[in-house]
Amino acid sequence: MRVLLVEDEPGIAQFISQGLKEAGYATDIATDGQEGLDYAASAEYDIIVLDIMLPQMDGLQVLRKLRSQGLKTPVLLLTARDAVEDRVRGLDAGADDYLFKPFALSELLARLRALLRRPPMQQDTILRVGDLEMDVATREVRRAGKSINLSPREFTLLQYLMRHPRQVLSRNQITEHTWNFDFYENSNVIDVYIGYLRRKIDHGFDKPLLHTVRGVGYCLTADAES
Repeated sequence: MRVLLVEDEPGIAQFISQGLKEAGYATDIATDGQEGLDYAASAEYDIIVLDIMLPQMDGLQVLRKLRSQGLKTPVLLLTARDAVEDRVRGLDAGADDYLFKPFALSELLARLRALLRRPPMQQDTILRVGDLEMDVATREVRRAGKSINLSPREFTLLQYLMRHPRQVLSRNQITEHTWNFDFYENSNVIDVYIGYLRRKIDHGFDKPLLHTVRGVGYCLTADAES
């Protein structure tokens, strides 16, 4: 999943982005409110982590603008304020959840997983395509009952494919959701990781699930002919 982190304190931004990276999230960092708006307008994010105290434009102003533009992406607000009035203002502005500083990274990740399970995302924590099964909460993947060990990036890529079964996804679509702006578009990294996944989820099984649609992209389906 792809996350936009809007946080102006370098230490906190680095702490959060490193934790998100290790958990398999592609993360872009904006350091002020206006930059956060620009990032949100330039890419499709699955979730936004937004600090309230920001230069240029505070987090609540950013949130109101995003919602006024019709953006429905889940937003988790970060704040050092714990007054009820502040929480009410944030929720009324369109926030989906609140987290107070200081916080444990494990709690932040748990809250992100909870938000991603809400509509319009698939609500179930268990994703299935044919005999391939993924538990999003425990990060366990099995095919025909056999456990499959994936790296964080492989897990993120497979999760995106499993949330769009039987759909042909272009390299651009995959890039948008599984890599950040540091990704080099002309590299073959997507093809490399597709190859890694194919060896892990298809090798040794009778029927392949991950298919290449030449000139278009990739499709995960149990319906296609091998």
